[in-house]
Amino acid sequence: MLLQGLEQQWGSAMTATVDFTSQAFFRNPAAGVERLRASGPVVATRFPIVGKVWITTTYESTARVLKDSETFTLRKEGGGLAGLRWWMPSFVGPLANNMLTMDEPDHTRLRGIVDEAFRRRAVLDMEPRIRAIADDLAAQLFAAGSPADLVARYARTLPLSVICELLGLPLADRPKFIAWANTVARLAGVTDFLRMIGGLWPMKRYLEERLRLARAQGGEGLIAELVRVEMEGGRISANEMVSMVFLLLGAGSETTTHLISGSVYELLRNPGLRDWLTADWSRGSLAVEEFLRFVSPVQFSKPRFVRRDIELEGVRLRKGDRVMAMVAAANMDPGAIEQPERLDLARRPNRHISFGTGIHFCLGHQLARLEGICALQALFTRWPGLRLAVEPSDIRWRQRPGLRSLETLPVVAEA
Repeated sequence: MLLQGLEQQWGSAMTATVDFTSQAFFRNPAAGVERLRASGPVVATRFPIVGKVWITTTYESTARVLKDSETFTLRKEGGGLAGLRWWMPSFVGPLANNMLTMDEPDHTRLRGIVDEAFRRRAVLDMEPRIRAIADDLAAQLFAAGSPADLVARYARTLPLSVICELLGLPLADRPKFIAWANTVARLAGVTDFLRMIGGLWPMKRYLEERLRLARAQGGEGLIAELVRVEMEGGRISANEMVSMVFLLLGAGSETTTHLISGSVYELLRNPGLRDWLTADWSRGSLAVEEFLRFVSPVQFSKPRFVRRDIELEGVRLRKGDRVMAMVAAANMDPGAIEQPERLDLARRPNRHISFGTGIHFCLGHQLARLEGICALQALFTRWPGLRLAVEPSDIRWRQRPGLRSLETLPVVAEA
């Protein structure tokens, strides 16, 4: 069952025991969110790895937690991260110590550095190269046989290839990152987390070496631009540089993978929508906005600490409590979005909150949108008869809490 134990009480609100890794929850988020919202705008629960935490279930409560960075902070008053646990290895701390886990003023300091590096790289100028990568991957989709797993052979490889080029990482190193990304993608609980640690350490060492080479030899790509900003007086520590690149590599590929695969899945099981989109690719931007809302690859924000006693949408939260903004709930709130359970590729306006809001609004939103459009157009132009190789009911999602990600997406091409 999605909800159990609603009779329990935690503070002034009902406690919901929710399986955020169940196939039922991932298959129909709108239904799951609706049942959660019936318990209140803010609900107490236990979240895998994180533990005891409040979650928001409405657009307004989600937006407030994300925007009010003085009340809802990513760190304790002593500086500890809300998402780090006592049993995690010490070297995880520096990797997690990035601008996504920082409050002011450190967030603005680091955001300014990476914003400058992004401006110098002119992300939107990469569109021809992204289209070329997507065209090549689409052409090779069935090179190893049919059916093909669209997640492994296309949706994961495209964003990783793009972010590797953006960062300036050697072509020969991409297989390493695909392997590391696959390890991270399987994160579902404590056991998976500990298994993932084995891949994080060599990744950290590798990124340290790439930064060392950029400092010594210069080069092209975002890593070299970050080093140049650093050398021009940007205030950033060695550990912060490593965590910055680690963040860009992960955030620049993982969530876009699930946006692409989730969008393709929806189009393959809704032929009418696919026909509408492929008839006029100028509609691509509009469609991707709706896929961002409806697929909601990132379902939750990072945990935040409540800095003072407060009422959030009528629910009493106490200083020291932890809260997570449920992005998927905001995107499915009928109080903010008309018929949110309906996939409407022509939806205007689209009030989705998939890139967050406030000071932590997603840095890579332009890149993600561009990759989504290029991926869909290249795929369906090359394979207009693409279809699922299995029944939609056989499709499964990874049991990873907080991220809506397909395990595989087997496809075939009709003549």
